[in-house]
Amino acid sequence: MGKATKGSGDGQSVNERILKECHKLYADDKQGLCVIAKDIDINLLAPRKKITVMLIGNHSAGKSSFINWYIEEVVQRTGVAIETQGFSIVTSGRKRESLTGNATLHLYQHLKPLQNMEGVTDYINTEITTSRQKKFGLVTLIDTPGLVDGDMKYPFDVNKAILWMGENIADLIFVFFDPIGQALCKRTLNIVEQLSTKKADVMKFFLSKADDAGDETDRQRVMMQIVQELCKRPGLNRTGFDMSTIYIPKPGRETKCVNQIDTACKEIEKTIGATIQNTLNTLERDCTEIADKIDFLIEQDDRHLSHNLRAKGKGGLFLLSGLIIPLLLVANFIASMFTDESLDYGLGVKGRTYLRQATSPVASLWNFIPEAYHWHLFGFFTLVTLGFVVAARLVAKTLPTIARRRKKLLIERRGYVQSQVIQQKEQLYHEYLQQSVAAHDL
Repeated sequence: MGKATKGSGDGQSVNERILKECHKLYADDKQGLCVIAKDIDINLLAPRKKITVMLIGNHSAGKSSFINWYIEEVVQRTGVAIETQGFSIVTSGRKRESLTGNATLHLYQHLKPLQNMEGVTDYINTEITTSRQKKFGLVTLIDTPGLVDGDMKYPFDVNKAILWMGENIADLIFVFFDPIGQALCKRTLNIVEQLSTKKADVMKFFLSKADDAGDETDRQRVMMQIVQELCKRPGLNRTGFDMSTIYIPKPGRETKCVNQIDTACKEIEKTIGATIQNTLNTLERDCTEIADKIDFLIEQDDRHLSHNLRAKGKGGLFLLSGLIIPLLLVANFIASMFTDESLDYGLGVKGRTYLRQATSPVASLWNFIPEAYHWHLFGFFTLVTLGFVVAARLVAKTLPTIARRRKKLLIERRGYVQSQVIQQKEQLYHEYLQQSVAAHDL
């Protein structure tokens, strides 16, 4: 397997750059899709820049050796002893460095829930290396604790931790079975069975150290035993178990055992391709969801504005109707206090005529009602006025609307995700396909 194909001046491959560009579109502090989505009550998660491959198996099954072989650098201790009691995350970076548990959880925010599992933080670390071998620039490898049966005591709930990481973090799970060790370790089989309920499609099985398993007959017998044991489990009772025989090539050592270790590399490459396609497809769906939500909010705001305008009009009419009665009473009181001559002097003949005409119904009603009931009539008019005022308040209730500045921002953001982001997504998809399809086919 060769080095990653160069796609930019900094040594990134095209696929690396595509995933990083997608991540940036989500994670940008100002115009990232996560920021825009959160503002309109949509919860989005930024895609990771790399796929995560988790290796599980009994102790000395060759997980650490495989990692060292894949990155072509010795970062993991190997041996027959139980070297790995915790989780070791191996990733590529700018310089060689080792991170402790707290630093690891700070670097990988999606691993934060592990803090709630007692003891895990003290037994998780990250190894950063500058290796660019194979597809390592796009891969994060997780070496898990070597599993054993019996009285072995782990410093944390190893089953729970592996299951959580397998179900929530891993894009690909490699299960290593050691033919000369505890290949049928019950703890390993139990974890494999539980993981298969949700992650069966990303679990790949390998007979590791196959060159130490004797001749071809011995290897086939061991593989049959492992497959039979797996099939006994209700959650793993399926046909078509594909188990590749792999071993780490040793210079100067000849063996007739077929080494299918490239199968693991191809599975990683296939997962990278699927992840890129899924990320780009998800990017388009998220843009559509954001645009649709903004359209809904704007349409809703337009409906609310229209409703509020009608409500204010109705409220004004009710309020005006309620104020007419007290105004007429006041006008009638004023008219009754002055003679026609006095009103002519103050309002003019026309003004006096209009005032008399306007107050005549109230004056007639007031004179018709016996004086002993005038306060009752006044109370009735007061209640009617209050009724109109209350009705005005009820019908004039308005619905919440979007501020003009915020509405303008929403429209700008909709335009951004529908044009710039979608256009960039199309360009990234074009670059991805260009790696494997002839230019005239694009």
